[in-house]
Amino acid sequence: MIFLKTAVSAAALTLLVGTASFAQGGDPMPGERVDAQGMPTTRSTPAEQAQTSEINNQMGAKNSAADTKAATDNVQYQEQQKQYQGQLQQNQAQQQDYQDRTAAYNGLRDRYAAERAAYHRGVWPDLYVKWVIVDRDAGLLGERVELINGSLVGTVIDTAHVANGNVSALLVKLDSDKIVWIDAGDVRYNRADAIVMSDLDRADLRHMADERT
Repeated sequence: MIFLKTAVSAAALTLLVGTASFAQGGDPMPGERVDAQGMPTTRSTPAEQAQTSEINNQMGAKNSAADTKAATDNVQYQEQQKQYQGQLQQNQAQQQDYQDRTAAYNGLRDRYAAERAAYHRGVWPDLYVKWVIVDRDAGLLGERVELINGSLVGTVIDTAHVANGNVSALLVKLDSDKIVWIDAGDVRYNRADAIVMSDLDRADLRHMADERT
């Protein structure tokens, strides 16, 4: 009985060793490729399996980092688009406001053209003749306006323009707090000395301001 158990145990041990040997290498299965020593070439060694696992982990980490960067880039892009759209809307609003002011001036100019032609105008001194306003100039805003006799009468608070961008009139707040449009033809501007001068009469400017209201 003891001999029988020993034989059975030996057979079981032989089977276990054979199974373990097959798991690590073992005889090739039908159709498997073998090397010069007759070992299968399609089975990974433990070292190869570990290397494959490491490569997979590295690729997973890289993919995760790429996904995170893509998500961050998308958030930044959306914020930039939002900011751009806001600036675009603000610019459109400013353009519309500018067009409305210019249209308002043109309406007043057409309405009072005949009367304004009859206003008194002084003779430009030779020094001022060439100081005409040609194009849009942000420096005009806030400049004080004086008459040919040197008297200060108001401050430039806005400008109107024709289609090509040239200044067609200045919106001036008189020192009496009234508002008046002065045609560019009645203004000379010395940029170097920041002098805005009008050839109109003070009384006519007050009358023109009254027309606007």
